[in-house]
Amino acid sequence: MSGDLRAAVGAGVLSAEDDYRALLQSIVEVARAIFGARASSIFLLDEDTDELVFTAVAGEGADSLVGTRLPSSTGLAGWVLVTRQPLVVEDVQSDPRFARDTAEATGYVPKALMAVPLLHDELALGVLQVLDRSEPPRFTLAEMEVLALFANQAAIALHLLQRARRAHAAMDGAGGDAQALAALAEALERLPEERRDAAEALVTALARVLA
Repeated sequence: MSGDLRAAVGAGVLSAEDDYRALLQSIVEVARAIFGARASSIFLLDEDTDELVFTAVAGEGADSLVGTRLPSSTGLAGWVLVTRQPLVVEDVQSDPRFARDTAEATGYVPKALMAVPLLHDELALGVLQVLDRSEPPRFTLAEMEVLALFANQAAIALHLLQRARRAHAAMDGAGGDAQALAALAEALERLPEERRDAAEALVTALARVLA
């Protein structure tokens, strides 16, 4: 692939990833504000390493936790991911699933939390959680439903973020296929205008078949 074409496509992929990250960040910030929580976060499941990765954080830990990795089965977030079930815990200290040592390592030990899985096409992509709301002290069923709405949007953004990352990885490792694609694009550009429309229609039809 030519340097200019690779740079252009790569820039588009990176821009898309930034947009999805910004959307995830806005989701945790709005969720924290609505529930009056001390913190809200989104974990993304890294299937290659089987880890949960802090991808967006608002409130406590916002300056330090993004990028931090945990084993996917760790603590309450891990339970939500594995079971694909929402969870409300009013006293995490008394819950045997709570991983206190892991929480201490992050620098913030919550007292209560509400968490929901982020699901897309039957796949568990991650977890959205809010921690330690101010008033009233207990999470309600209605609030769980509101958090589920946030989770739906977060799951879509996570799915698109994963696609952007895979596209970027494919660009980095592109070889002969990418060069062939670049050659095809250059050939289309050189065609006379009266033949270009037909050629582009053929390429579009081929792309639909391959998809």
